[in-house]
Amino acid sequence: MAGLRVLVGVKRVIDYAVKTQGVKHSLNPFCEIALEEGVRLRERGAAAEVVAVSVGTRVCQETLRTALALGADRGVLVEVGEGAAVGPREAAAALAGLAGRLRPHLVLLGKQAIDDDCNQTGQLLAAMLDWPQGTFASRVEPEGEWVRVQREVDGGLETLRLRLPAVLTADLRLNEPRYATLPNIMKAKKKPLEVVAASEFLGGGSPPAPPRLRVLKLEEPPPRGGGQRVDDVPALLERLRASGCI
Repeated sequence: MAGLRVLVGVKRVIDYAVKTQGVKHSLNPFCEIALEEGVRLRERGAAAEVVAVSVGTRVCQETLRTALALGADRGVLVEVGEGAAVGPREAAAALAGLAGRLRPHLVLLGKQAIDDDCNQTGQLLAAMLDWPQGTFASRVEPEGEWVRVQREVDGGLETLRLRLPAVLTADLRLNEPRYATLPNIMKAKKKPLEVVAASEFLGGGSPPAPPRLRVLKLEEPPPRGGGQRVDDVPALLERLRASGCI
């Protein structure tokens, strides 16, 4: 299939810390790998357009501008209200609704986000769309109406041949993302960025479903105790038994 339309989901994340105020947000690294693959497909002539999509509040426009600077052709923000819960289910539902409007041939997502580590959005999206999926992709090769995906499994490498449209999630070894150059950062400011309300895809005027994931608390790990010397193996075993390790 010539001229694929590639939809790439990107997420704004932080590395969780006890104090989250003022922490710098960035593009999720796995989403960055997925975006890089979409851009490479376009550069090879296999894709005609790469659309970066984010589901979140208005501040996610900054993340989309980063995606545009990295090579996406245009961006779409599915905007939710401040304080709204956006978990894997909500993100997948919004992406599924947008896919119905944009009709992409290929959806690329990061295999997981570094903040919640859920590893669910791609699988949920494939189920909602009833599309074939290839998770943990380490190699992607379009073949007309199909796409060949190599993925890493416990026993080695597995190769799948999926009929398009399909959903893929990117693994670390898929590629090495590029850096955004200053000229491309400037060009990104002029690229189109559309904002649509999440209510168009998440039930309209009906009350939102309660979140399934809540952060209960953030706390420092206990301080590590100092090392202790023992004279021999029996003393070591006795010390381990006393501490409850064995």
